[in-house]
Amino acid sequence: MNADATGTVSSITETHCPYCALQCGMGLRRRPGASGGLEVVPRETFPVNRGALCGKGQNAPAVLDPAARLTSPLVRDTRGGPLRPASWPEALDRVAAGLAAARDRHGPDAVGVFGGGGLTNEKAYALGKFARVVLRTSQIDYNGRFCMSSAAAAGTRAFGLDRGLPFPLADIPHTGCLILVGANPAETMPPFVRYLTELRANGGTLIVVDPRRTRTAELADLHLAPRPGTDLALALGLLHLVVAEGRTDEAYIAQRTSGWPAARAAAMAHWPELVERVTGVPLPALREAVRLFCAPEAAMVLTARGPEQQSKGTDTVGAWIDLCLATGRPGRPYSGYGCLTGQGNGQGGREHGQKADQLPGYRSLTDPAARAHVAAVWGVDPADLPGPGRSAYELLDALGRDTPDGVRALLLMGSNPVVSAPRAAHVEERIRALDFLAVCDVVASETALLADVVLPVTQWAEETGTLTSLEGRVLLRRKAVDPPPGCRSDLAVLNGLAARLGHATGFPADAAEVFEELRRASAGGRADYAGISHERIAADDGVFWPCPSPEHPGTPRLFLDRFATPDGRARFAGVEHRPSAEEPCAEYPLLLTTGRVLAQYQSGAQTRRVPELNAAAPGPFVQLHPRLAARLGVAEGDRLAVESRRGRAVAPARIGAGIREDTVFMPFHWPGAGRANTVTNPALDPTSRMPEFKVCAVRVTRLGGED
Repeated sequence: MNADATGTVSSITETHCPYCALQCGMGLRRRPGASGGLEVVPRETFPVNRGALCGKGQNAPAVLDPAARLTSPLVRDTRGGPLRPASWPEALDRVAAGLAAARDRHGPDAVGVFGGGGLTNEKAYALGKFARVVLRTSQIDYNGRFCMSSAAAAGTRAFGLDRGLPFPLADIPHTGCLILVGANPAETMPPFVRYLTELRANGGTLIVVDPRRTRTAELADLHLAPRPGTDLALALGLLHLVVAEGRTDEAYIAQRTSGWPAARAAAMAHWPELVERVTGVPLPALREAVRLFCAPEAAMVLTARGPEQQSKGTDTVGAWIDLCLATGRPGRPYSGYGCLTGQGNGQGGREHGQKADQLPGYRSLTDPAARAHVAAVWGVDPADLPGPGRSAYELLDALGRDTPDGVRALLLMGSNPVVSAPRAAHVEERIRALDFLAVCDVVASETALLADVVLPVTQWAEETGTLTSLEGRVLLRRKAVDPPPGCRSDLAVLNGLAARLGHATGFPADAAEVFEELRRASAGGRADYAGISHERIAADDGVFWPCPSPEHPGTPRLFLDRFATPDGRARFAGVEHRPSAEEPCAEYPLLLTTGRVLAQYQSGAQTRRVPELNAAAPGPFVQLHPRLAARLGVAEGDRLAVESRRGRAVAPARIGAGIREDTVFMPFHWPGAGRANTVTNPALDPTSRMPEFKVCAVRVTRLGGED
């Protein structure tokens, strides 16, 4: 039962965790006592997590506390002056005026919109529509570009369709071998680990590819620790061995694929001894990985940010897909390629229009038929829709530029790029250079504190909306409690801004009404939600897209009969290894890779406000191997400076053997001196426009007490 008019919860409200893309089911109810807040209770019937939650999910209600979040609009009266509380009418008037001034003075593309992978499907859809219909700008993208854009590009190139997992999570324990590439779900999505333990209990094997011996790697039958930035060479070396040892599935290749001769030739140019030198993975381990992967009838490869957040991420994922295709895995039971989506709605967030080049339903913005369909739903002329805009980092880099194509005003919703973007100090400079910045957020994030107007918005337990999990399951997040009086939903914000900018209709504040329009806009697209309703989701524990009609059962497993390409065949990538954008040198002799820790999430803007989580992970650190520490004269806990060509981050040393000797690791959840993304490289993948977060050249220096 949902909240009544007073916000009192009389029974358990079934909903979903606000954090990662597993979207674990949970229940919420009021704690005993007149002033009791919400508490989490297990939702054991939800199939994905069966009641299990990580610490982040268990402590999720803490951010609902008014003391931990924004509860009133804030405005800044003078440039550089303090933020002060304001009324909603004043705040919305200021945002509308700021966006309109930039548009009127410099043109529509002087206004930018930056969204987030945690927004509900309804919000992502409405934000994309607002940018293109109200603002008429092409300059919209979102932080999901930093999540799985390389996997999406590679999956679309190979299969004609991208969905994080083309099969349900329940298939994983039944495969014979699973290769996890650059994924650490034991810390990033702990309830996922049960699928790994069940896989091994069923007799399957687990191979983990990671330069660190993570908690996930500790579970593996085989751990491959390649040098950061060499995952592409590793995949090609494995494919070379598959060919050389006669392990290809020639019948499958002939019947269901195209492009094999070029892919085969590319693989044969990456002989195992070369791959051993490039990656640092011993040849016997390469041969053992091929044996484990090819022996069973069914096998899978799942990638995550490790291989994807590279300047060659699309080709890297493409090479792992080629390994799957050559061995006949995709489109067969308990087999294939998939991507472990990161953000809570990283999948749905890019399907419905907040990505620079896409319209709702995963339609291309350059496709005349797609433009015509969506324009008809929106009641506008297709010619009035702008074309594709800049990708996320390119958009952030254009902020505040006094050039004809500079972005002078920005509406930002659900993201914290001051901490999360690559070359973060530079991004902060660009944000500070804007003529006007408006931020919609739940908490006073580092980016929100730079804004001219801050709008406090509702969050997961205070609103109803849909999200799409990493397995393509569309879910219903239900309202459990009323928000503080000073907060409004993002949809209400867009409704108010649209009205002030001349669009009195077309932007409802009700999520159910927005979803009904989304269904029509997505109809016939690759991500077709036309047959999905709130009622169906509630009755079935979610519905897998595509689901083109109310009678359609949904599609838990894709590609069983054909791939989504024009000829129904999967396409080999046929790629070759190339170096990372930045290799070590005498001045910067080490490699930095970044990632997450168990108790924090993304930029940490919310989790750093939860005492239990902060106690478990209170700050950043630099992980390095004991032999490297000895060479540098570093002891456990010493303050280290990690420097690249872009900047410096400072954090204490954490010494252990679970990392390569040529590599250091930093988590990226913290601002200030320990802001890891000050150091990272914004070099972009030419296809996905993904920045190279996962590898850059650095030097590490022990600091004295005066530093």
